[in-house]
Amino acid sequence: MNIVSAQDKKTNQSIISTTATIRKYYDLKELQNLKKGELLELYIERINVLVKTLPYIALATKPGVTLTDLGIPNDNENKKVLAEQEEITNDFLSTTVAFQRKMTPYSDTKNLIAAILFYENTLKSLHEFNEM
Repeated sequence: MNIVSAQDKKTNQSIISTTATIRKYYDLKELQNLKKGELLELYIERINVLVKTLPYIALATKPGVTLTDLGIPNDNENKKVLAEQEEITNDFLSTTVAFQRKMTPYSDTKNLIAAILFYENTLKSLHEFNEM
């Protein structure tokens, strides 16, 4: 039996947040059948994943990869830097999501759909990047 304490999990913190995942990818027709509020949630979900992934693709492209996995010393200094980065990213996302919830409902639905598809294509291209 392998039991991992909360402290151990914090020690082996993922470089890309394990919450940086898309539940489902959509095609144009599916998106056109959704209400604007649903589109806004998809848009925000994709922003979250991109912000939690793109800055780190030189290290990893998938959630769950740790410093140890990459051979980076899992010392206090590196853990502190990673924790600070996560906190700053979460603060940025909190502000960004608040902005999106306030302003994006005024966007043209076609533009919102195009943005979702663009973000999804960007995320899909990470799979290709990983295979290079």
